[in-house]
Amino acid sequence: MATTTRKSGKTKKAGPKYSKEQYLSWYELMLRIRRFEEAALLAYSQQKIRGFLHVYIGEEAVAAGIESAIRREDALITAYRQHGTAIARGVSTRAAMAELFGKKTGVNKGKGGSMHFFSAAHRYFGGNGIVGAQIPIGTGIAFAEKYKGTDNICVTMFGDGAARQGALHESFNMAMTWKLPVLYICENNHYAMGTSVARTSNVQEIYKIGCAYDMPSEPVDGMNPESVHEAVSRAAGHVRSGKGPYFLEINTYRYKGHSVSDPAKYRTKEELMQYRAKDPIKTIEARILDFGLASADELKEIKKRIEAEIEDAVRFAEESPFPDPEELYEDVYVQPDYPFMMD
Repeated sequence: MATTTRKSGKTKKAGPKYSKEQYLSWYELMLRIRRFEEAALLAYSQQKIRGFLHVYIGEEAVAAGIESAIRREDALITAYRQHGTAIARGVSTRAAMAELFGKKTGVNKGKGGSMHFFSAAHRYFGGNGIVGAQIPIGTGIAFAEKYKGTDNICVTMFGDGAARQGALHESFNMAMTWKLPVLYICENNHYAMGTSVARTSNVQEIYKIGCAYDMPSEPVDGMNPESVHEAVSRAAGHVRSGKGPYFLEINTYRYKGHSVSDPAKYRTKEELMQYRAKDPIKTIEARILDFGLASADELKEIKKRIEAEIEDAVRFAEESPFPDPEELYEDVYVQPDYPFMMD
């Protein structure tokens, strides 16, 4: 419970930092992502979803805090643990679930699957399966925004494992040299697949990598959407003003394994419980109740509505058709708008 101290020495409870609408928006979005991912895990166990599946359970505050701090016109690109960020950007749970099921009604017509969501309409550029490949792509998107003269930024997200890729250093160097409007965000959930950050680098505070390029950099509590929102707002303002890139290391935690095939035996139960005690959804729910922004019954209604939405998304995915075989050859190439000659 937040408190303030009066001159008399007595303390009183501090009021909420943000509006009722903002707290409820964070709560609803995080709950939507959590229930979606839980439904996806169940469907995978029933063999309705095939291939890889990397869920976002535990990291919901990152997506929620970022989305409330940036504009819809801004671009966002990330790695393959990305259902949550796609939903935060506005991709419907129906389109997201249908994509996992490989159905024609999916956000990418069932051709991308869990790791490759994409939606130009939502300025969402993936969902990328190659570790770290999105870092130079996001840098390129930022270059395009600067070239076109917009004040949009590109939020370029990656994990702690991708922070060891050489492409990151090349991108950081270019972005700082050309003062590109890119906000780099490392979602540090402390494990690259099954390997801890401590085993991969002498520099365990990943934000310090940016210091080598004189890039403004800082760590952020990723278990709290308020902290994420504040850091991203500050960083986005810096980037949008034309001062160049910013780097945030958002410390978070995934409650499940790297993917559905990972039993996560490389970490202790005590460590997992330590982070579960800081569950972002429970934290925000407690604050909403503590501040009197909504009643327990009102929150129950939100839960019921979200559960009904996810049940509808699963039903929609199950009832949707698979792509026709001939669609294999569609959406592969783009016809150029200039004369093209081949020998």
